[in-house]
Amino acid sequence: MTKPRISMLLQLFWTFSRVGPSTFGGGYAMIPIIERETVEKRKWLDEQEMSDMLSVAGSAPGGVGVNASAFIGYRLAGLPGAVAAILGITLPTFLIVLGLALVYRHIDGNPKVEAAMQGIRGAILALILVSAYKMAKTSLFDKTTAVILIAALALLTTTALNPFMIILGGIAGGIACAAAKQLLGLRMRTEKERPAHDAGDPFQLEYYI
Repeated sequence: MTKPRISMLLQLFWTFSRVGPSTFGGGYAMIPIIERETVEKRKWLDEQEMSDMLSVAGSAPGGVGVNASAFIGYRLAGLPGAVAAILGITLPTFLIVLGLALVYRHIDGNPKVEAAMQGIRGAILALILVSAYKMAKTSLFDKTTAVILIAALALLTTTALNPFMIILGGIAGGIACAAAKQLLGLRMRTEKERPAHDAGDPFQLEYYI
């Protein structure tokens, strides 16, 4: 294994080892921090790639944060990169949770601890809402995606349908709408159009075609 490869594995482990412990609330609360580290700071991915990976990570079994780390690690350094990213995001958090479990029985019922938990729940909700907003910016780009979103929300809130079935329905709905547009000769898009100021970038042009 070459030196740059080792360097990338260490970067992946270090980056994700800081994501897990700094995030409360599970996978979706991790997404804004993962995006900030991988898209904004390190430029490993662009916003569209991140949105695509989160869509796959959210629909696959397991936690979305761990799934996203696996996809990003594999994207950058293959299987060793996926292992390094998964270890980074899970190992420190596991050790912290293990420590908390050992002392929890001594602090359970403490009024100050209960007040802290209430504050944490509010912060977690804010993180999840920010994550949803950022995903919506790249995922909702036409009437079809908006209709699928509204239909999925309606089913989730009014029925006991398994979320996996709703994901399958979204996949089927997207394919059906794309096929119908092709038959009718309508313009079809599969992602948000890039800003006009990027038109001179040949690498971005290849991605958006």
